[in-house]
Amino acid sequence: MRSNNPVLNRLDETGRVEARVLGSRDVEPMTVDDVVVRTVGLLVVTGATAAVSWVVIPDVAWLGAALAGSALASIALVLVISLRGITNPVPIVGYALLQGLLLGVASRAFEQVYPGIVVQAVAGTFGVFLGMAALYRARVIRATPRLARLVIGTLLGIAVLSVVNLVSYLISGRPGLEVYSVSGQVGWLPYAFSVVAIIAGAFSFILDFDLVERSVRDGRPRRYAWLSAFGLLTGLVFLYWQLLRLLSYLRR
Repeated sequence: MRSNNPVLNRLDETGRVEARVLGSRDVEPMTVDDVVVRTVGLLVVTGATAAVSWVVIPDVAWLGAALAGSALASIALVLVISLRGITNPVPIVGYALLQGLLLGVASRAFEQVYPGIVVQAVAGTFGVFLGMAALYRARVIRATPRLARLVIGTLLGIAVLSVVNLVSYLISGRPGLEVYSVSGQVGWLPYAFSVVAIIAGAFSFILDFDLVERSVRDGRPRRYAWLSAFGLLTGLVFLYWQLLRLLSYLRR
């Protein structure tokens, strides 16, 4: 069955081309263990970078603008790697480093205002991940074409709205769909936006699990494990951001 996930479709086409080109060459296929090892490695890189940035980077006047630029660069990197199906580990590790930088500085700012919020966000992130993994393994939720269209469309919409909201905030200083300050009043719209983003982020794991399963079943080369690990990392990072922001709303 052809998927409506553009990443999966690109991988399917690429896999068929490689099968014709490689012929009988001995190409080592990827395994679930390959994905697990790379995902853990990327998480270690992200966590270590976050820890260093938490301690080392000082609070300076231009830090907000630098973080905004890094956030825009992260979004662009995610779109390029995902839509082009890049399996080169260099940009993928680069994304992990960039997100670690952002996570460390932003998490420290939230933790100073709301003690314990980082632990809550981390626990919530991995709790949702494990819960979706259990539902997928039990086949309660499956990666159907309709679900793929809905999740990908929602995530792309969230990405576009987030960029527009961030640019608008940098120009006017007025928050909209997302509130970037760690304190102050929050209207109903940011709450609704965060909840929708969290739900979409949770269901994106179903597509990631399907990507891993399809890739292993089709015998794709081991390098595709990097793309699968990248998908899992982006989902975890995205979900953490949304949970951190929503928890801060609730504690104001």
